[in-house]
Amino acid sequence: MREMRKGQVPQVDGAGIFLDLDKFKETTKKMGWTEFKPNPITGNLTQLVQIFASKHNANILWGLDQERGTEEAYLEVVEPELEELHKDLEEIRKKIENLGKETKSHAHLSIGVAYGKISNVKPRSTRELTKTPLGNRAWKALKKAKKTGGNKIVQI
Repeated sequence: MREMRKGQVPQVDGAGIFLDLDKFKETTKKMGWTEFKPNPITGNLTQLVQIFASKHNANILWGLDQERGTEEAYLEVVEPELEELHKDLEEIRKKIENLGKETKSHAHLSIGVAYGKISNVKPRSTRELTKTPLGNRAWKALKKAKKTGGNKIVQI
């Protein structure tokens, strides 16, 4: 075991997860939904993220919005159970896709997942978040999901 220096915070293995609704500004405009309160998609995503966070003891570091509805979020899970984590993320993706069909909004969700050491940084913005090694890798995974058509989970 490595010795820790005074003031050094131990890092633990974990997963960084970015979720983002695909082309959602266009969708809200097309559907005539306001961006100032939850709609059928963002309201449900808020609930789904909260349930996921509770089940996996995840820290929601950015994006959850009760008042307006959640369009995007970033979570970190310490020492995740990988198979269960992926099963639950796929369930969230499918629920949003099905809601998109039901509402005729055709909403989709992209998810980027990265594994590594969780840093002890409390970000104040996505910019700060993407500067952490785990956050940066999860952001790249999300961008890859979106670049390859969206509505999928990409892990790196």
